[in-house]
Amino acid sequence: MFFLGRAAAEVVGEMQMTSATAVAESENWGLGFSGEGQKPTGNASAAELKKYDTYFCGEGEEKVIYLTFDCGYENGNTEPILDALKKHNAPAAFFVVGHFLESAPDIVKRMVEDGHSVGNHTYHHPDMSKISDKASFQKEMDDVVSLFREITGTELAMYYRPPQGKYSTVNLQMAKELGYSTFFWSLAYVDWNQDDQPSHEEAFEKLTKRIHPGAIVLLHSTSKTNGEIMDELLTKWEEMGYTFRPLSDLAENKSENKSENSSENSSLEGNGGGILQDEN
Repeated sequence: MFFLGRAAAEVVGEMQMTSATAVAESENWGLGFSGEGQKPTGNASAAELKKYDTYFCGEGEEKVIYLTFDCGYENGNTEPILDALKKHNAPAAFFVVGHFLESAPDIVKRMVEDGHSVGNHTYHHPDMSKISDKASFQKEMDDVVSLFREITGTELAMYYRPPQGKYSTVNLQMAKELGYSTFFWSLAYVDWNQDDQPSHEEAFEKLTKRIHPGAIVLLHSTSKTNGEIMDELLTKWEEMGYTFRPLSDLAENKSENKSENSSENSSLEGNGGGILQDEN
């Protein structure tokens, strides 16, 4: 079944999907699941995405999980999540927008103090696929970097998640040129709707049956359900034999890929380095 990513997994729809290989010019991130505990396929292959320092799942069959949270605003659920992560010594990456930085600076400071990564979800959470000029794209990114530095005195992790899962070849190339690694996801569920939060049972059903080796898990820090179940969820995953790793494990080898992919990129970029047109 195909799961269409919208607003950082904010809408999930099911449909049949053909196998993905090349990166589309303009697309919403989506996944196809074939079986319990198995890695999904994306609507672009891992090999194609890696040319642009972009990832959606770890390689290999080691039972590791990469936890990521999209943070649009604060409503009291992020700190319970941080408490659970600390209890389990589980590293995570939090992708923040400008409003979160403005309204919850103390929580951002705690993320850093607890050893987590904080990545870029753009300042205003626009459809970045509609931004074609690099100056406008860079301003959305740089404004997050500047405010984060002002709040924490540290540098933002060079990780990018496109808002609403909407990506473009142009955008991914621009992010790469600015030094970012882009992260989609290989597991998410509909946790974003404040008026229709999933039950604990529904959450565990989705998040334990579809967990898989190398999963980049996307969750929303605004979810009351996530705040309530996080400790138990991490315990369940540990009981299934999984450990938790930082995104740096995936991004640290990107410099090795640059030289070998440079010639391949030129053939795909076509007009001035464009790659995927059109994410949380």
